[in-house]
Amino acid sequence: MTFELQHTDPCSDARTGLITTDHGQIKTPIFMPVGTVGSVKGVHFQELREQVKAQIILGNTYHLYLRPGLDTLRKAGGLHKFNTWDRPILTDSGGFQVFSLTGIRKLREEGCEFRSHIDGSKHIFTPESVMDTERIIGADIMMAFDECPPGESDYEYARKSLQLTQRWLDRCFKRFNETEPLYGHKQSLFPIVQGCKYKDLRREAAKYVADKGADGNAIGGLAVGEPTEVMYEMIEVV
Repeated sequence: MTFELQHTDPCSDARTGLITTDHGQIKTPIFMPVGTVGSVKGVHFQELREQVKAQIILGNTYHLYLRPGLDTLRKAGGLHKFNTWDRPILTDSGGFQVFSLTGIRKLREEGCEFRSHIDGSKHIFTPESVMDTERIIGADIMMAFDECPPGESDYEYARKSLQLTQRWLDRCFKRFNETEPLYGHKQSLFPIVQGCKYKDLRREAAKYVADKGADGNAIGGLAVGEPTEVMYEMIEVV
């Protein structure tokens, strides 16, 4: 994946660019429709292409892992073949589900143990297993596995959460670099900036992420319970 900065506005921080992937180009800034389980609810792919003019869609690792499942996706040749979407796909790692499934998950150093919201079966996501899962899904852009702390977390929880996310990130990159794409197209791994609502943690996280030298970086942990004005402050920090 490559990114070309094309234009900048001298009066603001606005800019436009071009991301190039093996499944096509993405003109930024871009609206990315959410296709959690491989399709965008209520919208046919023909409409996505011709009317919405979507250049990329998002799939969710947690949901795709549970249904249709990894065996089905691998036999199909990845999500692009499974759902017939021939443009770029980004996969969320499931980190937000770690946040949202508070009542049916347990966090530990190894990873996140959780119960399926579908049938109650027990599963565990680790940085390594999530990288393997995203390889099988075959997204052009893979998100690193992280913990997304609630927006109103106290400082000590947010600090420990960020440290865990950073250790998981190291393991994500190790696994990613040990494995290869399965379907003949390149995949890129994006680390995610966390740190809750605390500016010093956000800055620390941004530096840690930038030092990875990835193809791109993501800003996470926003709109998860913090006041709107705080969210905008955190965006400005990174």
